[in-house]
Amino acid sequence: MPQKGNRMDIKKVTVAGGGVLGSQIAFQSAYSGYDVTIWLRTEASIGRCQPKLDYLHATYLKTLDAMKESPAAYAYGLMPREDVTPHSCEDAKAKVEAAYANIRLTTDWDEAFGDADLVIEAVAENVEQKVAFYTELARHLPERTIIDTNSSTLLPSQFAEATGRPEKFLALHFANEIWSHPTAEVMRHAGTGDEAFEATIAFAASIRMIPLRVNKEQPGYLLNSMLVPFLSSAEALWANDVATPEDIDRAWTLGTGAPAGPFRILDIVGLTTAYNIGIMDPRTKDPSTVQARVAAKLKEKIDRGELGLNAGKGFYEYPKQ
Repeated sequence: MPQKGNRMDIKKVTVAGGGVLGSQIAFQSAYSGYDVTIWLRTEASIGRCQPKLDYLHATYLKTLDAMKESPAAYAYGLMPREDVTPHSCEDAKAKVEAAYANIRLTTDWDEAFGDADLVIEAVAENVEQKVAFYTELARHLPERTIIDTNSSTLLPSQFAEATGRPEKFLALHFANEIWSHPTAEVMRHAGTGDEAFEATIAFAASIRMIPLRVNKEQPGYLLNSMLVPFLSSAEALWANDVATPEDIDRAWTLGTGAPAGPFRILDIVGLTTAYNIGIMDPRTKDPSTVQARVAAKLKEKIDRGELGLNAGKGFYEYPKQ
């Protein structure tokens, strides 16, 4: 339900960026009753975002149908476990349809941000692009608006001044497939006000996420501080021709019992996100390094349209939804 009852009531949410996570954040927020807009840079970006929303629409409906039949299909983000019944799942499907119908996509700055209570930034992991975005964004926002960055690896303090409202700026980071992996890492910088911090925590809980307080700035928050080194180790094995992605994944899943290996996870994350994070490492500028080889191999796949799960192919192929 939309967050009410404090001085920072949140009803209108704008997500900037319609990539893998941006589209998920928007859909989960709309499913939870918020008035949601997705801002995109170009009409072409709108064309790339819509299939992601189509996929989420189908996935939420399929998950609710599965939840009627099997406790193993339960997804925390859709409803409390104790509320799951065939009737409640049908009611929730109506919420899915409403979310799908009501999310707005626009390239217009004033339409997207002019009356937003909360902006969640999910643009590319590129410092220059983010600074340019925040600088322009400041010209269009009401004074009341909170800005949360969903950046995977960058610190909010890097962008706080560019926002023009450092006291209302912080990080809110989600895991992929947020309807079933409901973590929301909330991280403030030194200048974040308590009111914005607590309002963001309350918002995260209101969309059925589990807020995790990150007490000091940490690149990668909690999850990615562990996940990125793991994925980088697997990418190095691949780039050095030690083994294929399939065998690297098998080594992990068979050896640990984990449900997915690193390359399956990379497909879920999206190869463009992995590439953008990788090229922030200055070692990628030296073609003799393993970091440069990883970046080059990822770029080859991206150029072929092998972007991951949402594209139907990454390191693996996926059936069309």
